[in-house]
Amino acid sequence: MSTARHVRLLQDGDRQTVEIPADLKMPGDEAMIRKEGDRLVLEPVRKRSLLALLASWEPMPYDWPEIEDLPAEPVDLEPPTDSQSNNGK
Repeated sequence: MSTARHVRLLQDGDRQTVEIPADLKMPGDEAMIRKEGDRLVLEPVRKRSLLALLASWEPMPYDWPEIEDLPAEPVDLEPPTDSQSNNGK
C-alpha cells in the first residue's frame, strides 16, 4: 500500500530533517535510510531475536569438555507450615 504525502523538509545546520505525519509514525527509536536513485527509503530497525542472532554465528572451533549429566537433587516444593515459618514459636 503506497501512501504518498507532501511533507516539510527542515534545515538544521548541515542536517536536513523530515516531518513524518502522525499516522505514518514508525515503531521504535531507530531507522535505516538508503538512497535508491533520487529516492530516500526509510525503514524501521527491527530488533533481531536471540535465536536469529545465534543462528547467524559461526560454530566455535573448540572441543568442549564432556559434562557429567547428574540427576537433579530433590527439592521440597511444599510451602512451610506456620510452625516451620515461625521457627516453632
